[in-house]
Amino acid sequence: MLGRSLLKRLTRTSVLAQRIYHDYRKLQQVKYLPHWDRILKEDTRMWTDALSVAKSGPKVLLATSTGSHPSAPIMDSLLAVALTLRGADVHFLLCDSFLTACQMAEVSLMGPTNFSRHGPQRYFCNGCFQRASDIYDPLKLKVHRYGGFVSQSEYSRAADLSAVTPFKNIGDFTLDGINIGEHAMAGALRYFAVSSLDELSSAEPILRRYLHAAILTMFAVRNLFKQYGFKVICTNHGIYVPHGIVAETGRNEGSRIVAWNVAYRKRSFIFSHSQTYHHTLMSEPVSEWENLTWNESHEQQIVDYLFSRRRGGRDWIVFQDRNSEEDLARISKAVGDIDFSRPCIGMLTNVAWDAQLHYPANAFPNMRDWVIRTIDYFSKRQDLQLVIRIHPAEISGDIPSRQPLMDEIKKAFPILPKNIFIISPQNRINTYAVMEACNAVIIYGTKTGVELTSLGIPVIVAGEAWIRNKGITIDAKSAEHYFQMLDQLPLKERMTADAVQRARKYAYHFFFRRMIPVDQMEPTGAEPQFQVKISSLKDLLPGCSPGLDIICDGIIKGTPFIFPSEKCGVGLK
Repeated sequence: MLGRSLLKRLTRTSVLAQRIYHDYRKLQQVKYLPHWDRILKEDTRMWTDALSVAKSGPKVLLATSTGSHPSAPIMDSLLAVALTLRGADVHFLLCDSFLTACQMAEVSLMGPTNFSRHGPQRYFCNGCFQRASDIYDPLKLKVHRYGGFVSQSEYSRAADLSAVTPFKNIGDFTLDGINIGEHAMAGALRYFAVSSLDELSSAEPILRRYLHAAILTMFAVRNLFKQYGFKVICTNHGIYVPHGIVAETGRNEGSRIVAWNVAYRKRSFIFSHSQTYHHTLMSEPVSEWENLTWNESHEQQIVDYLFSRRRGGRDWIVFQDRNSEEDLARISKAVGDIDFSRPCIGMLTNVAWDAQLHYPANAFPNMRDWVIRTIDYFSKRQDLQLVIRIHPAEISGDIPSRQPLMDEIKKAFPILPKNIFIISPQNRINTYAVMEACNAVIIYGTKTGVELTSLGIPVIVAGEAWIRNKGITIDAKSAEHYFQMLDQLPLKERMTADAVQRARKYAYHFFFRRMIPVDQMEPTGAEPQFQVKISSLKDLLPGCSPGLDIICDGIIKGTPFIFPSEKCGVGLK
């Protein structure tokens, strides 16, 4: 069989190879799926008793929805067992080839012509429901299907609304108080792997498919909720279609919402109340972390971990090349003779299509606009050098961007100003080494801002970065305010010792407290990133895993999803 790396390279040029790679990934995932039948066989009485008690417990819906998602069914199955052992009445929700579009669709696997005509059923749906169902069936928990909770009249209404809504208005479309259009737009952008649909002739039928699917999701979740009255709905990510609509609808119906995602550190996950962590980490009160008891041990723990992120040795989500170049002299020559003895301003971008949601704090309508206007500004500031690092995930992410930022820059600036330097996403240059040599760094939404401020590097935030609103960075309130801040460059000094300590406290909170370790998840080094690793149900009982206890209490009781690393010292490896 072709090696994974070779197949991934082939996907850049061959549609057939892309499909082969997709099937290869699914085949590789099978060996990491949990076999609950084997585990329950050893603890049949315990599980039977737990199911009996849970019937009268709080109803929790695990809205997996996309059964072929690499990690969602695995995590949801573990949560289902742990929650049932704590007395919750757990249900699942899966799509049964019903939705007209979903998060699993990618333009590289099914082009817009076929997708607009046939939807995901032609290719993506095969085996999706069955994969998750095979995992869940041994648990004897209720599994609901989208298709069972939408009437024919509702299906027709969704089709009519998605057909007649003006294309230009779809992104702002709402229905019964639900922001349908926002998630439909995010889903379409993710499908095309671009930041804007404006120049895509094939965009309209695809966006209408996502709008149709989003409306169907709303009807299904609303009808399901009316029948069962779930106290909590827990879903992966909490954005896109269908998960974003699941969260919006459940919240509108009065259910508590929990969204989760795989975190950076190995064996860790981020859980958030009410909405996606993209929003909650920006709005989280500083009181959650600014008064942490701080000592040399905590300081050393976070400094050591942040240093490890230069190579990613303690993470299972890594974008930085593990063997990247850090020598500034060689970096200078590779990029175009940057003079690091003169003031340099760093600029870190994001993947254009990723999590395109509405953020009222943004100073610019989108990342491309921010980049182009910033280059134009620095073209008139010959006293400064602007070093732009294009995010490596543009090419190394699971869904490579089809709107490369380098191409967008070349369109606007056929001849790049001499004081502007660009490090391409494929360039094996260490981002941290370059940014450390800069007077200040400008970011849009990258999480690297958390790390750079912990090193004492001043950071200007123009977009929705999580480091915003923490009293650590220089936050742009508008485009005008942003350029006023740039007028102050170069800065006369780096961050003060007090500011650096505040930044490290937040970094500690972000990486060690918000990222909750789950001991029962073992890294695979492949896809999915983890597999369930337990010897019996006893490993999931209360008291066996502090991280799992915090997650389950947060889901059932609504308590904070914060792991007290500073007290127990667990999960810091």
